[in-house]
Amino acid sequence: MTFVLLELRNLTVEFPLAQGQVAAVRDISFSLGTGETLALVGESGSGKSVTSLAIMGLLPPQARIAGDALLEGRELGAMDSAGLQRLRGARMAMIFQEPMTALNPVMRVGDQIAEAVLAHDSQVSRTQARERAVEALREVAIPEPERRWRDYPHQLSGGQRQRVMIAMAIVNRPALLIADEPTTALDVTVQAQILELLADLRKRLGLAMLFVSHDLAVVSRVSDRIAVMYAGRIVEMAAARQLFEMPSHPYTRGLLGSIPTLKTNREEPLHAIEGAVPSPGALPPGCSFAPRCPLHIAQCDAAMPELIEVGAGHWARCIRTAR
Repeated sequence: MTFVLLELRNLTVEFPLAQGQVAAVRDISFSLGTGETLALVGESGSGKSVTSLAIMGLLPPQARIAGDALLEGRELGAMDSAGLQRLRGARMAMIFQEPMTALNPVMRVGDQIAEAVLAHDSQVSRTQARERAVEALREVAIPEPERRWRDYPHQLSGGQRQRVMIAMAIVNRPALLIADEPTTALDVTVQAQILELLADLRKRLGLAMLFVSHDLAVVSRVSDRIAVMYAGRIVEMAAARQLFEMPSHPYTRGLLGSIPTLKTNREEPLHAIEGAVPSPGALPPGCSFAPRCPLHIAQCDAAMPELIEVGAGHWARCIRTAR
């Protein structure tokens, strides 16, 4: 039986700018069950990473957060920094986009993983923590982990550094793993290996995973459900297969239409979305996507459409879809 592990209720994140408070994330709601993978997809600046950092409690102090984020029924927003620190690495962990900047360049990778163990278990000796670090390196398929734990980050390839980040995330057996663009800096072959590793770890360890990406091709390989974000809001959410086969929101259709395939005529332009994402301070009062939408009608300018269920478990935020 699947239980709700993570739940967001009307999460909003604002940052101060010269013109006042500007929302980077607007009224986000979703749930994630045990053992499930939910992908957050959208262009750069859509609010994907801000959402994941809000869950982890890693936003800067000037950020203003409204709404609720619950992990295993515990309200994360009500916790102090010490309470969040106890959860981070133990019950929830995050894989960051660029491992070379996330890892300490002057510390052996095995010791960095061991530090994650020691931070959450005072009964473990440094020797035992190092043994667990070596075992975690073995779990993520680092060759000769008994030797490679002594390496520094610069001695490893990009794919190996990402595997070290994954080992650090799973060493304490968290319930929730947040992967923020974990394959962006890797070549296609290594991307496939990392995605296969994440899928295997999720199945073997029973992890729930929130997978953040702008790449729909990557998302299609790892996710059970997909939430498409635009200008800080979820505009469509559905099971992965349902979303790829029957996209409802014009923005989702535009994203899918911009993906090249083997049948794509290279001499013709892709059906990409025209225009740029409006800045948060310049969003229209109605639908945020209206200025770029080929289906735009006057009614779209009146108010932001609500998420409506257009099929079983399939939600979209579009007036035209409602018809």
